[in-house]
Amino acid sequence: MLRFMPVGDSMTIGSAGEHTWRYRMWQHLCRSHGGPFTLVGPRETLYDQHAGTPTSHAYAAPDFPRAHLAGWGEGWQHMAPLIGEAVRSCRADVLLVSLGLIDLGFYTNAEQTAENVRAFTAEARAANRRVRMVWLPVTPNVRARTDTAFAGEVARFNELLAKTAADLDEPASPILLASPPPSYDISADTYDGTHPNASGEHKIAAAFAEAMYQGWDLGAPYAG
Repeated sequence: MLRFMPVGDSMTIGSAGEHTWRYRMWQHLCRSHGGPFTLVGPRETLYDQHAGTPTSHAYAAPDFPRAHLAGWGEGWQHMAPLIGEAVRSCRADVLLVSLGLIDLGFYTNAEQTAENVRAFTAEARAANRRVRMVWLPVTPNVRARTDTAFAGEVARFNELLAKTAADLDEPASPILLASPPPSYDISADTYDGTHPNASGEHKIAAAFAEAMYQGWDLGAPYAG
């Protein structure tokens, strides 16, 4: 069985009442993957915005494997120390990673964030030398419209992420860099300028699905 682990921040964990892109990806793989698979991870909950805690189980679609490694306000620097044990205990084969916005917004600059990407990769491979990874660049965000320094850090990090993927890619443990959704529009695809609505969830899932199809011939083109 192929075991996918979604790894991310608030856009991946999602909030109470949401489907999440994790669900959209699961739907896609149910249609397109020819063998057994599941989603894995040490966490299962959504974020409860009223309580301010990741304690909700109120998924809009409860009938899918909810497991993940995602957290509201968590980034590469938070996940690097956690990923080794998560990969080991959950026996993850493929990591679907969407991180960076939180790091750049609150904790680290582009270069420091790229170093945390390297630490994350080393820890994941120490747990599973054949783990595969798909990395999604930081997607458009409302803050970048008005904060030019932040926008510059995002652009610089996305460049470094591409270079890091090329540097660290290896046959036994390949890394794919997903293409940012070309039509992603923060006005149409998010509900607050950051977090995806239904169309945004589909576009994020599609970015991962297209990368795996084109890079590894896994699955099929995303059909929504």
